[in-house]
Amino acid sequence: MLKNKCPLQAVTELTRGSGGTNSFHFSLSVILVICCHVLLSAVPLLAFPHSCCCKPSSSLSRSSTLSFNANETNMGSMNQHEFSEKKCNVSCLRCALGLFDANFFKDNQIEEIAKGVNELNIPIIEANRELVASENGGLHYPSPLVFNADWDYRPVHCAIKRFNYPSISGIQRPESEEDIAFMSVFELGELIKTKQITSQELTQIFLRRLKKYNPTLEAVVTYTEDLAYKQAKEADKLLSQGVYLGPLHGIPYGLKDIISVPGYKTTWGSKSFKNQVIDMEAWVYKRLKSAGAVLVAKLVSGSLAYDDIWFGGRTRNPWNIEEFSTGSSAGPAASTSAGMVPFAIGSETAGSINYPAARCGVTALRPTFGTVGRTGVMSISESLDKLGPFCRSAIDCAVVLDIVRGRDPDDLSSKDIYLDDPFLVDITKLTVGYLDDAEMEVVHVLASKGVKMVPFKLNYTVDSAQGILNFTMDIDMLTHFDQWQRSGQDNAYEAQDQWPTELRRARIIPAVDYLQAQRARGRLIKEIKESFTVDAFIGNATDWEKVCIGNLVGLPVIVVPTGFTNISNPPSGGTRRKTTITTGIYAPPNRDHIALALAMAYQAVTNHHKQRPPINDLGPNDTFPDQTTVIYPPRVFGP
Repeated sequence: MLKNKCPLQAVTELTRGSGGTNSFHFSLSVILVICCHVLLSAVPLLAFPHSCCCKPSSSLSRSSTLSFNANETNMGSMNQHEFSEKKCNVSCLRCALGLFDANFFKDNQIEEIAKGVNELNIPIIEANRELVASENGGLHYPSPLVFNADWDYRPVHCAIKRFNYPSISGIQRPESEEDIAFMSVFELGELIKTKQITSQELTQIFLRRLKKYNPTLEAVVTYTEDLAYKQAKEADKLLSQGVYLGPLHGIPYGLKDIISVPGYKTTWGSKSFKNQVIDMEAWVYKRLKSAGAVLVAKLVSGSLAYDDIWFGGRTRNPWNIEEFSTGSSAGPAASTSAGMVPFAIGSETAGSINYPAARCGVTALRPTFGTVGRTGVMSISESLDKLGPFCRSAIDCAVVLDIVRGRDPDDLSSKDIYLDDPFLVDITKLTVGYLDDAEMEVVHVLASKGVKMVPFKLNYTVDSAQGILNFTMDIDMLTHFDQWQRSGQDNAYEAQDQWPTELRRARIIPAVDYLQAQRARGRLIKEIKESFTVDAFIGNATDWEKVCIGNLVGLPVIVVPTGFTNISNPPSGGTRRKTTITTGIYAPPNRDHIALALAMAYQAVTNHHKQRPPINDLGPNDTFPDQTTVIYPPRVFGP
């Protein structure tokens, strides 16, 4: 018997499930056998310079264990034995991690990895294998990730036809700054165009509001004040010269702080990168700058674009400040909702537009994948990441999308997507489905405007969509933050149950099973395409299954406010705080204009999107929460 080999019993003890079966036997046991019984027998010191496997001793052999159980009654000795056995188990798992060049985790992290693999990775692997890997030869279910060997490939550039914005007239400047702050982008643009207000005045109004409400909402990372006044001054100068750049000319806005702007920090919401300055103009920033928009702030991203916790705190929901905004586009959602900016750009990999927009009661568009270029934006997953606008209305979303869409030459996934003009869509020619969880007010309003509304259900057989998304997102993320994990910086991450846990588990997902997940994703795309027999459908915007499917397939969706309910457990004297109700309008890829047209039609006869949150006016019998004693609940949603 070799001196430096893991006892097989140690492996099975650690990987035994609660039901007494060896549920972890396939992947890690095989690796352990290879690692400890073959590799170490050949090159024990070269393979692992630091000893990583237990030396079998008489006290840890099966026979001596049986003897111990029969004759030893001292509890302290039993605990010591269990501790030694546990240490041996962890040491054996460290051997396996060495095969992945990942022998840098702490003991408690290795135990966490083993638990996560057993409970999450293996069920996903088995489900995907059953879906697409039962036949050999690779003739079925190709991966949607396609390689192009053409060195000189240049996508055919087609001139994008810009939308024809409806004319607007008779807009008068309100007397109060509060009323100005809650005007739509379209209305503010008319005030600037007719010279009822200057861009510099407007910039000053929104900077004041950002500074006034940010202590409560924790939605701003950096004020770009000097840049804002410079850009506003230039916008006013151009207008005085008769040059009008369009509906965003002189309009203030905010960017999620994963989008780089030279001269300002791009922190990614993380204490690891809170002093980072990236000397690059992100593509989306370039587009907005060329349209005359004025950047007033870098807004909160959850740490490394995960949820709403960041290095400076946790962003709150303006409609109910005891709640947090959820989703990593926390700052864009909260700031737009609170009238701190007229619009903002956020991002989504798996829910970070949908969730905060729904929680904060704003209109937001997650566009078709590839619609908006991502150069200069922190990357999680090249096949999932998307940028989109947070606005007060669907009209504003259409205006902003029109400006930022188009091919980014440095982002291979971006393209010139041909979209029909949403302002010219004849909705009476559309057939729109509604799911069981659709908000029926939207269904009834659209039906009253001549849309053919029909009950609908997406039919697909792929039951591992959530697992496919997790594998794709986590492994892709780890490729971009490999050194961050290896150097131990993840130990200082703001919420240990988020990226650190997920990326440690992702470290040992085999490449073959990542690609099987992509094949399963290809099958899902095919089935959703065949099932999408309507022009659009209405359904819950925050249902996790739909979030996963929408992002895996690349579906556009617009989140639309549809009403309010009272908060649960209100103070005895009452409160003005509310819980927002929203719905999602989904369309096939490259049909964003249909979702926008339907949302505009709904908002034309409703006013839910025009309501203002009670940020600092909760009511006479309500009080602000004590932020020094608040306990952060565990995260609920993904990035």
